[in-house]
Amino acid sequence: MLWTWITGIVCLIIGLVAGFAIGVFYLRNQMTKMQSDPEMIQKMAKQMGYNLNTKQMQAAQKMMKNGGSGQMKPGGGSKGKKKKS
Repeated sequence: MLWTWITGIVCLIIGLVAGFAIGVFYLRNQMTKMQSDPEMIQKMAKQMGYNLNTKQMQAAQKMMKNGGSGQMKPGGGSKGKKKKS
């Protein structure tokens, strides 16, 4: 009876670790593909509720290639030049 519990717990831990490793591998693979395919970035942005223009798309591609963790602003960039004071 004791060995049944130990075997079950060990199998659960091994399954969790293997699932995490496979998930990380898959996510890295998808992100690498997405860097070179702007259509995938556009599709992902639409699923998240964003509609990217060409300038934002280029910024997203650059950010992904650099591995940056910055977030894009939903409203786009600034509307005009800053005033000097």
